[in-house]
Amino acid sequence: MADFNLSLQMDDVNVLSDAIRIWCRHNRASPTEQSMQLLCSAAVDLYNQGHRTREELVTLLITKFDSPHSLQVNAPTSTSHH
Repeated sequence: MADFNLSLQMDDVNVLSDAIRIWCRHNRASPTEQSMQLLCSAAVDLYNQGHRTREELVTLLITKFDSPHSLQVNAPTSTSHH
């Protein structure tokens, strides 16, 4: 999970949220709670790694999550066998 930097300024928050909105538009994805948690966490991680522009963040998010399906988490059920 992302370590949220409490010193983020409003401009930084706007860059992060714009990048996520652009990713959703690019992929024609409707936001869900799960997808937004994953995208926000990834965006903050990328930001903390030094990717500070909207363009960088959008490009990296699109590369990492190339479709809405790539946001789905496949958690094993309690009845699955390994």
